[in-house]
Amino acid sequence: MMSFNFEQGEVILINKPYQWTSFDVVRKICYTIKMRRKVGHAGTLDPLATGLLILCTGKMTKKIEMYQAAEKEYTGEMILGFTTPSIDLETEPENEKDITHLTETQILGQVPQFLGVLTQIPPIFSAVKINGKRAYEHARKGEEKIIEPRQVEIKEFEITGIHLPKVSFRVVCSKGTYIRSLVRDFGESLGVGAYMSALVRTRIGEFKLEDALEMETFIAQVQEEKEKS
Repeated sequence: MMSFNFEQGEVILINKPYQWTSFDVVRKICYTIKMRRKVGHAGTLDPLATGLLILCTGKMTKKIEMYQAAEKEYTGEMILGFTTPSIDLETEPENEKDITHLTETQILGQVPQFLGVLTQIPPIFSAVKINGKRAYEHARKGEEKIIEPRQVEIKEFEITGIHLPKVSFRVVCSKGTYIRSLVRDFGESLGVGAYMSALVRTRIGEFKLEDALEMETFIAQVQEEKEKS
């Protein structure tokens, strides 16, 4: 079993549970290791996404910005023929469109235009700040706000499965990329709309999901170490 030195500094890889916010994970880690300060995460995951979340403690918090800037990899699924206001399962599907005319060739043919440096508008249900408040706070109150577009880079975008209305994909991208925005724009390019039904972050830089711990496993390891000390 690994030995931890949280005060000195640790990099903790966690597989973020479904429906947990990234801050929920930080708060649970703080409670588990009894550190109220100097614990942070390197890159937010939406509550309905799972996968790799990097947490840093102690002196390792100085590396958070470096980890945040690293390349990211995701796998996910989108549903064609509907949209949702949040572009995921947080809100109900609407705007149903017929997709019976879509072919595999048409779907795959849209991929090249989403590779390279793109201008992307973040979702209205996102953590982007507008006038000091998170965009999702405005959106949940029904307030319409303009979100400024940003430049991102999609280094790889691969369709890994087509079982309409579901389309599976893999993405390698730069910091600041919203996969929900990619899904929204992809659905619009096909003229039928789309929303994201699943997302897993599989890599941040050199850190991989396969090396991450489940929350329960991490907590058990910390408790076991405490009992031995």
